[in-house]
Amino acid sequence: MEYKDYRYLKFDRLGKGVLLIQINRPEVLNATNSKLHNELTYVWESVAKDELTNVVVITGMGDRAFSAGGDVELIEGMIGNPDEIQRVQREASDLVFNMLAFEKPVISAINGVAVGAGLAVALLADISVIRDDAKLTDGHTSLGVGAGDHAALIWPLLCGMSKAKYYLMTADFISGKEAERLGLVTFSRPQDEVLPSALGIAEELAKGSQPAIRGTKQALNGWLRQSAPIFENSLKMEMLGFLGSDISEGLSALKEKRAPKFPSAKLYWNNE
Repeated sequence: MEYKDYRYLKFDRLGKGVLLIQINRPEVLNATNSKLHNELTYVWESVAKDELTNVVVITGMGDRAFSAGGDVELIEGMIGNPDEIQRVQREASDLVFNMLAFEKPVISAINGVAVGAGLAVALLADISVIRDDAKLTDGHTSLGVGAGDHAALIWPLLCGMSKAKYYLMTADFISGKEAERLGLVTFSRPQDEVLPSALGIAEELAKGSQPAIRGTKQALNGWLRQSAPIFENSLKMEMLGFLGSDISEGLSALKEKRAPKFPSAKLYWNNE
């Protein structure tokens, strides 16, 4: 696709080879519907062909969210629907592998809450700058599905297996400052410094040796590529969850803004 064909991604050429991409659904905290999920998956192929871009900065529109996870309609459409589950599984896989194959540097400016597919993009970026008081969570287990998307692939490398297991199994939220301390992100900054900091890094990379920078990125991405079977297994575990009974309770709890009572946890609830 050409940039004008994207509905929920906004593109701004900032000069000097830097392209700013904004996730543009601020009225719903930039949550991912089916169309946006598709655009986040395949935009990297479009930018790869853009000869006027050497570095990408991606952020969320507005000052509240980078991307607040999958919207309710997307989740509802997957529950018990093998065809939709397979479609989303293909896209989720392509999103990760397209970002790994994308040679140009990507910097995420995480300006607010980051969950789900949006978090995958934020953390798969080569360099990440997060707002100090932003919150992020993988969130899958709070819905009743396994931590698929990107998490099993990259979290153990970024923050270590012990922390990865804790945060991915509990779905606890992590602040921007704590995310930097854990190594999940590169830098944590005050709200008004997040995008300027990301753009400053982008300009520094844009004036460097492009073959050298891209070659370095691709070599380092080898650590992620060798873990591809782990990622693919985690994605299958996630998708199987949409055929189980816990996902319906997880979605109901999300809508009602309460803690879920998963059927699979009946040993806990029957003895409360």
